[in-house]
Amino acid sequence: MTPIKGTEERILATYRETIGALYGYVSRNCGGDRTLAEDVTQETWLRAVREWRNRGLPDQPIAWLTTVARNLLVSYYRHKQPVALEPGQADEALAALDEGRAAESSARTAVVCHALAKLPVAEAQLLEAFHFEDRRMSQIAETLGLSERAVEGRLRRARQRLRRELEALMKRERGMR
Repeated sequence: MTPIKGTEERILATYRETIGALYGYVSRNCGGDRTLAEDVTQETWLRAVREWRNRGLPDQPIAWLTTVARNLLVSYYRHKQPVALEPGQADEALAALDEGRAAESSARTAVVCHALAKLPVAEAQLLEAFHFEDRRMSQIAETLGLSERAVEGRLRRARQRLRRELEALMKRERGMR
């Protein structure tokens, strides 16, 4: 954390520097729900201002902001009943995930985000980095301090777990009809 002196000005400057990236991250991860994206972005910044006024800015504000936003989204999707799936939508989400097209449709993104919220944080963040943020394997490996091969293995296991969550969601939806 950095010192508190000049915090208000630094918070405002950080807001200007990060709001676009934060909103982009949130909107990619909320299934195209613009209202939700705006609410989560606003709540994230409210928490940031409250925290940063007392403790100063973190060394990497965008990392802090995306972590808070991700936690808010996870909480939202864990407490929200999943959207009613149309016939074939969960199957389509599974195929899109396998083909790297999970974020192309807002309905599909909502289904995938709901399933992501049920995964352990590390696995969900890995999938988000690769599929939603389009980060290369080498970038992820460097960030995590792992070899690319280790990241590939973790990504494969995370995809398998996400597939199981999507299949469970699909079965629940079929059982409700």
